[in-house]
Amino acid sequence: MFVRRSARRRRTVSVSRRGGGLEVAIPSTFSRRQEAEWVRTMVERVRAREASAPRDDADLAAFAARLNDRYFDGRLRPRSITWSVRQQRSRWGSCTPSERTIRISTRLQHMPEYVLGYVLVHELAHLVEGGHGPEFWRLVERYPQTERARGFLDGVSHAEGHAGADPEG
Repeated sequence: MFVRRSARRRRTVSVSRRGGGLEVAIPSTFSRRQEAEWVRTMVERVRAREASAPRDDADLAAFAARLNDRYFDGRLRPRSITWSVRQQRSRWGSCTPSERTIRISTRLQHMPEYVLGYVLVHELAHLVEGGHGPEFWRLVERYPQTERARGFLDGVSHAEGHAGADPEG
């Protein structure tokens, strides 16, 4: 755990993962009491978010099944949905429709749930439509957080130096 005080920061507090730990950024004007309160609050938020995140392939498949039920009436039948560490740095997921397999980058494990949900819906839609044509996007846009998640992934790609890469893979 590392606390970084910032003179430029006025009111906002943020938390991020750095080198396997957490970094909490706070305004330099915060008292030690405010610092302790905000550190506790931000650590609790991270723990709650990560506790609800799918941890293994079974959790990931269960989350995808809930999304399938909600946005595709449960009619899609993937053979497998697994976490993958082998994907290129610019890909979030991939689907092989002929094999009905979906692989999701482990990089998504610590991102907001709505972002993971979007990538899963995106890959599930490939079981119906292989390309990225208008019908494909009509399927994906059933997920109400599509634009928000795409913006989030675009920002991550840009920050990682993959600007212009296809964030959906």
